[in-house]
Amino acid sequence: MTNDNGQNMKLKQLTITILTFCVAAFSGIKAASAASFSVIADGLYNAGGLSFSPDGNLYVTEAGIGGSGGCVPPASGQGDSLCYGTSGAVTKIENGKTERILTGLSSLALPDGTGAAGPRDIKFDAQGKPYILIGYGANPAFRDRNLGNTDLGKIIAPDFNTNSWASIADLANYELANNPDSGDVGSNPLGFVIDGNNLVAVDAGANDLLSVNTGGSNLQAIVAFPQDILANPVFPPSGTPSNEPAQVPSQGEVVRSQFATQPVPSSVTKGPDGAYYVSQFTGFPFPEGGAKIYRVGADGKPTVYADGFTQLTDLEFDTEGNLYALQYANQSAWKGDFDGSVIKIATDGTRTTLISGNGLESPSALTIGADGAVYVTNRGDRPGLGQVLRIENIKSVPEPSSALGILAIGALGVAWLHKKRATQPLIDKVVALK
Repeated sequence: MTNDNGQNMKLKQLTITILTFCVAAFSGIKAASAASFSVIADGLYNAGGLSFSPDGNLYVTEAGIGGSGGCVPPASGQGDSLCYGTSGAVTKIENGKTERILTGLSSLALPDGTGAAGPRDIKFDAQGKPYILIGYGANPAFRDRNLGNTDLGKIIAPDFNTNSWASIADLANYELANNPDSGDVGSNPLGFVIDGNNLVAVDAGANDLLSVNTGGSNLQAIVAFPQDILANPVFPPSGTPSNEPAQVPSQGEVVRSQFATQPVPSSVTKGPDGAYYVSQFTGFPFPEGGAKIYRVGADGKPTVYADGFTQLTDLEFDTEGNLYALQYANQSAWKGDFDGSVIKIATDGTRTTLISGNGLESPSALTIGADGAVYVTNRGDRPGLGQVLRIENIKSVPEPSSALGILAIGALGVAWLHKKRATQPLIDKVVALK
């Protein structure tokens, strides 16, 4: 943030903890919503990723509500501290019934249980072995010093039968030791995918994509994502409630026409072409239409596959090669409207909105079932109010392709200024703005 006198103000980047996200209605596009949904699980605490196991049951992570243990400062250095507890969990959904199948997992949250970091994603390998990604959302230097030995910022392999787990990889420590994008140190792993014998994960705080062997060896960064330069950015009005007032321009302050913002990668999936597809949440001021989907091929270089989104939180391909993108809200988060959307991108680039709003609020993750239905974690920023939805009766209307910035999969052979800190517990903003 810079004024006309050339005086630089350090940008305090918000840190994504729970990833309660925002989808923007891209200018000139009308979302066509004709789907409905049923609630198949309710009462979840900061619901995160979800995945079907080979036996057909659905599992969802709960980041928990932190606890009364040690605390760390938020990544921005402003606002309440995040305090540790073991309230994280994994819930199993089977035949319409829910059961917490794994409990006592690491959790970090604000005093009221919001802004939670903890179990963020779950995946099963071909043999049915589960892996869980635990978020963090702060500077890794404080983790072991303030909290002791925890699983925050790590990938673990659980045993549901014994309610135990083993640590596989420490992504937060990798950021502390290597800092691939050479900026402020911060870590908040949010999503991952299993690719053969490798676990490939995004760290929203570190702004990178990493890979590690399922046995824990060869942890390395694949790529660090570049910052975005916004033209004529739109900021919150002066006086907008925020626990990070340095983010909101003061009254009368003149802001330059260009502004650097963090990429904040939020999820990764593997495409039918063998490449990794990475969604972008974006950093403050969360520009509407400013989020992209990156494609990372064998050369490890990111290219823009699709753009024009707002605050993406998850991606998933179906068996026909269609890509589903989940947006947290249809407007910039600071506006306080958290209606979300599910958008389908066909192999030819045609984009349709399957559902927007109408009860879809701050969704955090999605998956595709064997039945072809889309399953979404809803209200992922709200302790005790999280849900899992099954979207059905999908009848969507294609949107104008002229507004898309997308490279069709068929064309692929199938068919920097400051740094990171991701996005400060957006739930803080949810609470402050409501």
